[in-house]
Amino acid sequence: MRENEIERRLAVSVKKMGGMAVKFVSPGLAGVPDRIVLLPGRKIAFVELKAPGKKPRPLQRKRMEQLKGLGFPVYVVDGAEQIGGVLDEICAT
Repeated sequence: MRENEIERRLAVSVKKMGGMAVKFVSPGLAGVPDRIVLLPGRKIAFVELKAPGKKPRPLQRKRMEQLKGLGFPVYVVDGAEQIGGVLDEICAT
């Protein structure tokens, strides 16, 4: 499965929950996660999407650690089967 298909499935799943999976593009700050997930109840998390078996690049890992250091949850998803668990975890925070 390709990364863009996993990303599409994430967006559809979030929408079904009444939330938004906003594409995150930050000119001038490379390496940010692909999506900001916003769910009802003021739940927010950042999600980096990868093709199966792929890992974040060093700059992406650095940005994820910066966001985690600020107290935000950050997830890496490299398979559609992970989406439900990640969304459950976001809801539980």
